Amino acid sequence: MTWLADAYPWIKALHVISVIAWMAGLLYLPRLFVYHAGTEPHSEMSETFKVMERRLLRAITTPAMIASLVFGLLLLATPGIFQQGWLHAKILLLLGMFAMHGFMARWRKDFEADRNRHPARFYRFMNEIPTVLMVIIVLLAVAKPF
Repeated sequence: MTWLADAYPWIKALHVISVIAWMAGLLYLPRLFVYHAGTEPHSEMSETFKVMERRLLRAITTPAMIASLVFGLLLLATPGIFQQGWLHAKILLLLGMFAMHGFMARWRKDFEADRNRHPARFYRFMNEIPTVLMVIIVLLAVAKPF
């Protein structure tokens, strides 16, 4: 495990980088849904949004989520980390972030099949949830209030 201690700053940096990329996708994807919800199914614009949404989710957001998880799990190997209460709250909030990722993947599939059931306003509201989760998670991870 000494290799893990030696690599800790690099693992932490890669974790932060992958979280930034994941959040970029989680913040942009619902924005695309807002605009997509205002288009006619099968229109040229709708088809363009489908490509953008699929590429964003598959090429950036999901790989970044997986990298965030892998590097985060490596960071959990830090001795004594589980005695810190802030970490338990962070993990709980991360479950919400994973849920949002799953919802967005499902909504993307609905758009792909021209089965969107939500208005643009719904996606505007959903766009705020990852932001709120991110702010609280960052505050917990940096300030470690308990």
